[in-house]
Amino acid sequence: MAELDSAPELVEPVMVAAFEGWNDAGEAASAVIEHLASAWDADELLALQPDDYYDFQVSRPRATIVDGEHRGISWPTTRVSIARPQGARNDVVLVSGPEPNMRWRGFAGDLLSIARELGVRRIVLVGALLADSPHTRPVPVTGTTSPSALRGSLHLDPTSYEGPTGILGVLHDVFDSAGLEAVSLWAAVPHYVAQPPCPKGTLALLRRVEDVLDLTVPMGDLPEEARAWERGVDELASEDDDIAGYVRSLEEAKDAADLPEATGEAIAREFERYLKRRGRG
Repeated sequence: MAELDSAPELVEPVMVAAFEGWNDAGEAASAVIEHLASAWDADELLALQPDDYYDFQVSRPRATIVDGEHRGISWPTTRVSIARPQGARNDVVLVSGPEPNMRWRGFAGDLLSIARELGVRRIVLVGALLADSPHTRPVPVTGTTSPSALRGSLHLDPTSYEGPTGILGVLHDVFDSAGLEAVSLWAAVPHYVAQPPCPKGTLALLRRVEDVLDLTVPMGDLPEEARAWERGVDELASEDDDIAGYVRSLEEAKDAADLPEATGEAIAREFERYLKRRGRG
């Protein structure tokens, strides 16, 4: 593990993490960290030693050659950065990189040690999965929290799952077992448009990150990119009757499932969210 020479003084920091690979359908989750780092002008704090956690035949290093001149090798690793959003009550620790290939328990332990040294008490884990969701509807985001009481205060849709997990599931368990708060957010990216990027999925996750952090994230061009992405998928679907029919069936199923949620309470919750963002903007 890359050790801190001295831990910076942070204000009630929250850690936000996403990893490329299995946990990152359409690269929607890793794009969240990229967006936050850019929007908040984050500074890199440290990088973990890649030899401990990466198989370089799977996650290969990248060479840079310019005009025949070798400029160096970039090794795959996990990087930790610090952001201090203006006007926010919390500093934010951003974690990103490829999902490690090995020694997950050691990796999670190292990340927990870093979090403790920085004074982190909550981690927000961001992921994306492929699902039977129509691209024409809002991207569903489900969440799990530890302790479970957090879910109600964050207005997260509950989910049930038993099966294989990635590094996000391991980190959630390790941080929870250590007595820290853990929030996992998962966006359901339409499986028939799995090719990255998926700005609509990234936007949906960022909206939920706003809720968890209780601050406004500058979205920049992302909303328009999401609309352009949806228009592009519309055009592709219109060129194939089978795909168009499949999308309609997904829309009908989604609308039928969401109908019970179209209650006054749900609408009021969304309106409250809107007003909070305007007030913080």
